Amino acid sequence: MEYQDILYTEADGVATITIDRPEKMNAFRGQTCEELIHAFNRAGWNKDIGVIVLTGAGDRAFCTGGDQSAHEGPYDGRGTIGLPVEELQSVIRDVPKPVIARVQGYAIGGGNVLAVICDLTIAADTAQFGQVGPKVGSVDPGFGTAYLAQVVGEKKAREIWYLCRRYTGEQAVEMGLANTVVPADELDAEVDRWCAEILERSPTAIAIAKRSFNAATENLRGISSMGMQALALYYDTDESREGVTAFMEKRKPDFRKFAK
Repeated sequence: MEYQDILYTEADGVATITIDRPEKMNAFRGQTCEELIHAFNRAGWNKDIGVIVLTGAGDRAFCTGGDQSAHEGPYDGRGTIGLPVEELQSVIRDVPKPVIARVQGYAIGGGNVLAVICDLTIAADTAQFGQVGPKVGSVDPGFGTAYLAQVVGEKKAREIWYLCRRYTGEQAVEMGLANTVVPADELDAEVDRWCAEILERSPTAIAIAKRSFNAATENLRGISSMGMQALALYYDTDESREGVTAFMEKRKPDFRKFAK
């Protein structure tokens, strides 16, 4: 595959996958998801690779989720909601290599979910985490909600989704959403240190450990599949469209007028 939306590099046992859409705050469209799936499979089954790093181009954002400009009802790609997001989330879990989210700037919406699903998250002190689904007429059922509750606890997960607040890197570490936070100018060095330590460990032991961790929450894949089917129906409502329209028009949405 010839990549348009991402950058892919390999060096010293580490594969780095970078969402390269800084003009869109590294939001993903259908094409982006396809390329990410390809890149994760490419790195994940390469015996020369021991760690995968996922990040975003530039300093402003790690990833801000689905590209709203490619969203009028369904998104612009394949899959239940027009994005193969279920497949992308699954491949991050399924590859037998640790995946590190290198988070600088915004990890918002679907970008926050990607950071949650990655095995480890290393954040800069400039990072901001949070969900926006209920503000824009969307939600991420399954891994984005139920798995988040496994990571940060039920009460905090519900707060994150119901209130749509933003959280600093330090707050993310406190709630278990990130492993560590460092000054922005030390982020790459910190990621390199974690990668170096992992590369000294047994890759087979790590692969078994990862599969064991995943087994405990594998039921969430089914919840996600069912939830995405419901989400596809929701995207076809005036209530959901109000969120997208308001976002594009840079105004506050009025969801309550659609309440039944």
